[in-house]
Amino acid sequence: MTSQKTPQTMKPATAAKKLGVYLEATPAEFQEGVVSRDELNTLQAEPPEWLRELRRTGPHPRPVIAAKLGISISGLARGGITEALTTEQIDEIKTAAPDWLKRERETHAEVRKEEARVKAARSES
Repeated sequence: MTSQKTPQTMKPATAAKKLGVYLEATPAEFQEGVVSRDELNTLQAEPPEWLRELRRTGPHPRPVIAAKLGISISGLARGGITEALTTEQIDEIKTAAPDWLKRERETHAEVRKEEARVKAARSES
């Protein structure tokens, strides 16, 4: 007797997070359904136009915004950024280079340096 495997599915919010897109900007059919592992793999391998456009122009979720600005998600909050931003808005922030962004980039660089030091120390022992 063989048992049939049920396909592994995830909520749209989880799939959007894995795809690096802002859920509220995805099409309604994506938001309202469930996404199977196979569908997610297909979306990653062969993204449809709506997904390519979202990745290109946004709006982007906080982890993507933080990465594009070179800071942490906490740094976004400290800088007052709590909403999704488009690529154009992110570029405007980069161009304006406000003081908070400079501070957060420095802080982020220090944290990364410390993490690398700790990792190196662990691997030596």
